Amino acid sequence: MSTRDQQKIISPLKYLKSAVNQVVLVKIKDGTEFIGVLEMADHTMNLVLTDCEAIDSNGNKIAKYGKVLIRGSHIVYVSVNYGQVAPEIIH
Repeated sequence: MSTRDQQKIISPLKYLKSAVNQVVLVKIKDGTEFIGVLEMADHTMNLVLTDCEAIDSNGNKIAKYGKVLIRGSHIVYVSVNYGQVAPEIIH
């Protein structure tokens, strides 16, 4: 067996669900990014973020929300370790 075969393969959804209660960045199709604490992710990748900020494609803060629901079909990508990668940007 190769090293790759020996590694445990984790599905993207399980990886996303393991990020619950962590700060994530979610980019949606219109270019808007949301930074907040991941509260929930379901099987269609609908996400609920709390203490969330919306940022436009130029990096300007648009709004601050208490809780948002982001539909999975609108998501381009999710950065699940965003609080560790860019802690100076968070709130």
